[in-house]
Amino acid sequence: MDISPIIDAENLTRIYRLGAADVAGLGGVTFRIAPGAFVVLKGNSGSGKSTLLALLGGLDRPTQGRLRVAGFDVFSLNEKDLVRYRRRVVGIVFQSFNLLPTLTVLENVCLPALLAGFPLKPTREKALRWLEWLGMQDRLHHLPGELSGGEAQRTAIARALINEPPVILADEPTGNLDTRNGQRVVEILGTLNRDYGCTVVMATHATVADAVATRQLCLRDGLIVDDQCLQP
Repeated sequence: MDISPIIDAENLTRIYRLGAADVAGLGGVTFRIAPGAFVVLKGNSGSGKSTLLALLGGLDRPTQGRLRVAGFDVFSLNEKDLVRYRRRVVGIVFQSFNLLPTLTVLENVCLPALLAGFPLKPTREKALRWLEWLGMQDRLHHLPGELSGGEAQRTAIARALINEPPVILADEPTGNLDTRNGQRVVEILGTLNRDYGCTVVMATHATVADAVATRQLCLRDGLIVDDQCLQP
């Protein structure tokens, strides 16, 4: 049976203008990702991983190319629809957590759903369930500055999940964590992929997620050089 890809990219290109020079963040990549995959983007700093995630997340626009995610033609969306896309279709987990420092853990997690127009009571109930699942039930009213790195990243994961997006994008989510907490974050993402059916795309230069990944895209100088790096 033919299964339509949840992510379909064709000739995806992002050129940055730096002074008098053009620099290719992405040099024209084409790939498809099936629903329910756990894809690791591998490559050194400057390889194009973060650029690709920014395009997938609707945080940047390409110089040329085509991108469809969960049925959305991302680059044809107007600003209003792009905001809706970012709130409903993709959940993003950043290396630096990006929690609002004046909001509590519970408030940070609820915020994307409230901005998307969901009512407070069911949003709060959903946030409490995710935070309990992530072992954060004793930190609900703490501010981000009172959390450990692992706790902050688990809060960020709950925030990414609050609108139940079909795609989770993780940009070096273990980069600011020690080995134990980094492994725990990867295990959480693996469980979300395996048990909840989330499609996960995770950028990393490390091997921490290799064991749970179903596919690997290797980038170098803005190009995919091998999309089956996990194979011996």
